[in-house]
Amino acid sequence: MLLAIDCGNTNTVFSIWNGTQAIATWRTSTEWQRTADQYYVWLSSLMAFQKIDVVIDEVIVSSTVPRVVFNLRVLSDRYFNCRPLVVGKAGCALPQESRVDIGTTVGPDRLVNTAGAYDRHGGDLIVVDFGTATTFDVVASDGAYVGGVIAPGVNLSLEALHNAAAALPHVDISKPQSVVGTNTVACMQSGVFWGYIGLVREICARIKAERGVPMKVIATGGLAPLFQQSEALFDAFEEDLTMHGLIVIHRYNKEIA
Repeated sequence: MLLAIDCGNTNTVFSIWNGTQAIATWRTSTEWQRTADQYYVWLSSLMAFQKIDVVIDEVIVSSTVPRVVFNLRVLSDRYFNCRPLVVGKAGCALPQESRVDIGTTVGPDRLVNTAGAYDRHGGDLIVVDFGTATTFDVVASDGAYVGGVIAPGVNLSLEALHNAAAALPHVDISKPQSVVGTNTVACMQSGVFWGYIGLVREICARIKAERGVPMKVIATGGLAPLFQQSEALFDAFEEDLTMHGLIVIHRYNKEIA
């Protein structure tokens, strides 16, 4: 049984796969101080609560937080008796190598999203991921990651407004009733919502013009449906794109082993 772990800057997702589908998926906050023993107690308790009795003998990890990887390696070795595949590290092959500047390190999350999106939609893609950062990943016709764009995340922008300006409250992102707000909260929501609509549309348009080929825009991340409901920004929304990418990479490594 495979345990796929996606560690982001804010949250870490654990998912158990039986080869074709997820048996269970859990989410916890990302904390680099958390030990392998703490991970195991948390995970085994959830498995027991849901009466999941399986033997995990394979692990694959994608982490944008380098300090977390060590304890996840220990978790795999100590409790599952296996060496994990870690995306972006030696020993974990990719279906298609990236084509970026020499010496550039591509974030594991972007490599995983690329693999997952190409497997489901083919090439010539723009993958927009609404995470801690809002990222745009460009996938070539052969499935290679060839570059992208990084912008501040939606919630990060709201937090920055709240923390830097004493008079501005903390607000949740939602679609405003009108563009022109008549109170502080509505003004902030309008600026963030329509600002990100414009950001996504403009960046995608410029990527398409620069590449000179028809491209599909694939969205992932929890806030993607919010922006899609107002404007036809995306050709598809993939809620589990990162996890699917981990499965694709794991399958590829088993095939070439």
